[in-house]
Amino acid sequence: MTATRVATIPPIERAEVEALARAEYARVADQLRSLAPDDWSKPTDCPLWDVRALAGHSTGMLSTFTGYRTLIRAMSTATKEAKRSGEAMIDVLTANQVADHAGLSSTELIDKIDQVGPQAARWRATRPLLFRKMPMKEEVGGKAETWRMGYLFDVILTRDPWMHRVDVARAVGHDLQLTAEHDGRIVADVVAEWARRHGKSFSLTLTGAAGGTYVSGENGEHLTIDAIEFCRTLSGRATGTGLLAQEVPF
Repeated sequence: MTATRVATIPPIERAEVEALARAEYARVADQLRSLAPDDWSKPTDCPLWDVRALAGHSTGMLSTFTGYRTLIRAMSTATKEAKRSGEAMIDVLTANQVADHAGLSSTELIDKIDQVGPQAARWRATRPLLFRKMPMKEEVGGKAETWRMGYLFDVILTRDPWMHRVDVARAVGHDLQLTAEHDGRIVADVVAEWARRHGKSFSLTLTGAAGGTYVSGENGEHLTIDAIEFCRTLSGRATGTGLLAQEVPF
């Protein structure tokens, strides 16, 4: 297999954001539909959340990004509560999403993803340039960063449900629905960002349906790892050493 030069991986941009997001939200709903009743209470790799709580977060997150009013209300509430409690705003925001959806049945949760998912995907992909350029503060690997809203809309808000789909699959022991076209595209984008963040030469073989072979620079460290485990490691869900210790946000 010919290795892909990381520098040639195009960033995920507005032209493909909506299709990727629609597909990911649909896969989240399909996965939840496949669960048995006792699966919903199983613990996940997110320490505070079982499968039911994680589904509430995923539903709440996509629902937040359907309009300026819903976004501003959720962010304002979380910011005020975070100032009072001393917690990180994102932790308060996600906790509120879980709480806000705790009263819904599993069927109602899935129905909401089916109904709101396409709206959220469209809204994210059509925000004006000025709004997309707005800065926001985040923390990655204990270091403060400034992101642009466009990065959140185009990348993070698809990576987040994708990784939580991995969490649910591991929790309940189901196989993941994976394709090279969808999941492989998300993973390739993670590889490109990981490479930019550490800036070192490497050759990387990612196994599995979402995998591929990648290279950057010359005579770098060679790594072979399952594509899903690669992303779990970079997200902090598994311990990484060497270049795999470089975190990437999800």
